[in-house]
Amino acid sequence: MIELFYWPTPNGYKITIMLEECGLPYKVNFVNIGKGDQFEPAFLAISPNNRMPAIIDPDGPDAKPVSIFESGAILQYLGRKTGKFYPREERARIEVEEWLFWQIAGLGPMAGQAHHFRQYAQQEVAYAIDRYTNEVNRLYGVMNIRLADRDYLAGDYSIADMAAYPWVRPYKRQGQELSEFPALDAWYKRIHDRAAVSRAVSVGAQERAKWDLSKDEKAQAVLFGQRAR
Repeated sequence: MIELFYWPTPNGYKITIMLEECGLPYKVNFVNIGKGDQFEPAFLAISPNNRMPAIIDPDGPDAKPVSIFESGAILQYLGRKTGKFYPREERARIEVEEWLFWQIAGLGPMAGQAHHFRQYAQQEVAYAIDRYTNEVNRLYGVMNIRLADRDYLAGDYSIADMAAYPWVRPYKRQGQELSEFPALDAWYKRIHDRAAVSRAVSVGAQERAKWDLSKDEKAQAVLFGQRAR
């Protein structure tokens, strides 16, 4: 059984979606990022960047345990392991990887900054709000054009969609309206309606409900402004 180190955030949802879609059994270890669980030595041993998600697969390569951090690396590993949602044919795999890395390098970081400056910054910084809100809007536009003639980012449903969907899910917090992007909106609804996705985004919902980051100054001090320790 795969051990998942997780907190219910967009990056965490990427992995629960893949695990649920693949039907892989997994055990959840909650990493409460507001309390600083990500800095515990045991967690740092498998995730040296002090970020979740991470996994331990006891049945790794050569039947030996393996730990993996970084959501994109985990998705690729699980895709290779199961043969699902990550094509073996090189041209198809290139397309999936293009959009996977597009999310990791662009959509996630830009949406994350939009969340930060729109929701959590202690001082309102108009330039930063406009900068990141507009960049997310641009990225939504890129997706909308891509999805105009296909159902999913790389043609078939893949880990690229699983990576991008959780970052589109909180679109209102990013200052966006999906009605402006009809092809993206249709894609969003297709993924939202998948049973595995519904199960995946419910993992840890009760834990998340106990904690309101926007009102928790101690949690904000843990999450924001960290320097090398």
